[in-house]
Amino acid sequence: MSGAADREAVFPTRQSLEVTYAVGGDIGYQIQESARSARFRVRTKQENVSGVLLPTFESYVTEGNNDFGLTGLGKGGQQVQRCRETYARAVEALVELASLQTAFVILDEVIKVVNRRDINSELDELDREEFYRLKKVAGKKQRDTAAADAEMKAKREAAISRTGQNDKVDDGPTDLLAAEEDNDVIF
Repeated sequence: MSGAADREAVFPTRQSLEVTYAVGGDIGYQIQESARSARFRVRTKQENVSGVLLPTFESYVTEGNNDFGLTGLGKGGQQVQRCRETYARAVEALVELASLQTAFVILDEVIKVVNRRDINSELDELDREEFYRLKKVAGKKQRDTAAADAEMKAKREAAISRTGQNDKVDDGPTDLLAAEEDNDVIF
């Protein structure tokens, strides 16, 4: 709203006091009785903003008979007319504000949904990468274990072929508490 419309619309008591003083009494009942249909109306439209349909409100005045055009004609008619115009500007500004606020709320929700979807897709991608990495690590461990087993088997077969026995060949101590000395034990 403009500054003048703000000042005049924010202080309705001042406006009504001016009208009451100019007219010489309360004319609210006359206006309510003479008003038959709304002249100030709101039309809704939809705008497409980045694939999101946003409702927009547009105010318009229906032309035709002025139900209370003669109200206050005898005295204070100018004040009544000025008060009516002031409140019409205030209502137009409120309709525009409602349109902007509605668009803001809807766009805020859509942005939250899109962000949530983006975060979920990132988390899914990280899960897929982690699964792939774990699968590769497990495969490498299996290959290393298979290679170590093959090497162990080759050593055993070589030892059997050297000794010429089919007995089990010991690669290390069978008793952990044996008196054999380990090279890597410090104490």
